[in-house]
Amino acid sequence: MRRDAWVLRREIVEAARRLDSQGLLPGPSGNLSARLSAEEVLVVPSGVPKGRLQPEELLVVSLEGEVLKGMRGLKPTSELPMHLEVYRRRPDVEAVVHAHPAAAVALTVAGISLSEPILPEAVLLLGEVPTTRYATPSTPENQAAIVEWIADHNVVLLARHGSLTVGRTVAEAAMRLEVLEHTAKTLLWAYMAGKPSPLSPEAVAKLQAVRESYGK
Repeated sequence: MRRDAWVLRREIVEAARRLDSQGLLPGPSGNLSARLSAEEVLVVPSGVPKGRLQPEELLVVSLEGEVLKGMRGLKPTSELPMHLEVYRRRPDVEAVVHAHPAAAVALTVAGISLSEPILPEAVLLLGEVPTTRYATPSTPENQAAIVEWIADHNVVLLARHGSLTVGRTVAEAAMRLEVLEHTAKTLLWAYMAGKPSPLSPEAVAKLQAVRESYGK
């Protein structure tokens, strides 16, 4: 079913501006997209700072990456292949956010994994967060790097680069990014004080049961 394009454009712009105000999309970096229909995706243009993004600047592209509609002079983000890979593999996903959250990226540089269950809120809201192998930004390497993870995870860290969060709505994909960065900041502080201990298997099982009951 095709969504209302103007409503979806405004949802993407609103999320982009909110994330930019939190420092999660510095400069022209980061990108957002959302399904417009079964065969069409709305995506942000390349090189446009997200804090100044306008609804009419978003482009409509096919699942093969062909630009179907867009303002003259604008082209899709260079990370479009990564977004399209998600939509092809995850029919349940309606929105994708790629960002550069500083604390989360810092953990990948330090070799600290977010897949270890330490914070209960992270287990509930994010699930396991794997880290991909290093891939050159803005190249097909990023698309290839997420393939082994994106089918079973809603949040993926791109080593030394950024994050990929997906959701059933633009708001959900953006929220997962915000929770990811809050989790990363908390873990950075915890590691400054010492090595944090993981939750017990029993505690994790209870959290996962709650998570499944909410259809996360």
